[in-house]
Amino acid sequence: MRLFSFLLLLLLSLPASAQQRHGDGLDDLLQHAPMAAVFVLKGCALDNDTDWPELALTAVASYSIAAATTYSLKQLVAERRPDKSDRRSFPSGHSTFAFAGATMLCHEFGHVSPWVPIGGYGVATLTAIDRLVRDRHYLHDVCAGAAIGVAATELTYFLKKKLLKSKNVDLSFSGQTFDLAIRW
Repeated sequence: MRLFSFLLLLLLSLPASAQQRHGDGLDDLLQHAPMAAVFVLKGCALDNDTDWPELALTAVASYSIAAATTYSLKQLVAERRPDKSDRRSFPSGHSTFAFAGATMLCHEFGHVSPWVPIGGYGVATLTAIDRLVRDRHYLHDVCAGAAIGVAATELTYFLKKKLLKSKNVDLSFSGQTFDLAIRW
């Protein structure tokens, strides 16, 4: 909790000129930190039941659903950003990816310690706050992005449970390709 408070204070203490720049913020790194943590923890052999191919497929599916939803809405809504730089404010893509990763982190490693999901959602929240502080999004943009990220990952796990845990579906990895076999 102290680390989260420190990072929030550091973020809020940035000079206004640093907060307004568009490609060099904490948010650009932090949006993918929860998903990266999933793979780092798996690489460290932390206890989870998902094998590497299934983990990779789950991550790709989650990010794909989140990205398709977010970028479709950005085109349809065309809301102007608070800094007036473009019309792609709604919803926040950074928040979408951060919360999608945090939700996957919670699913895969939440049983290890309650601090794992707290850390993941803390980083996702910090990402959303940074988008607000940098004047890139409105509050409803980051809230919608967070909801889309969580929903995309929850949908992915729901579909995975229905499809991949079935006796009629097999997933294999040959070293270069993923193979998905569905028996009717």
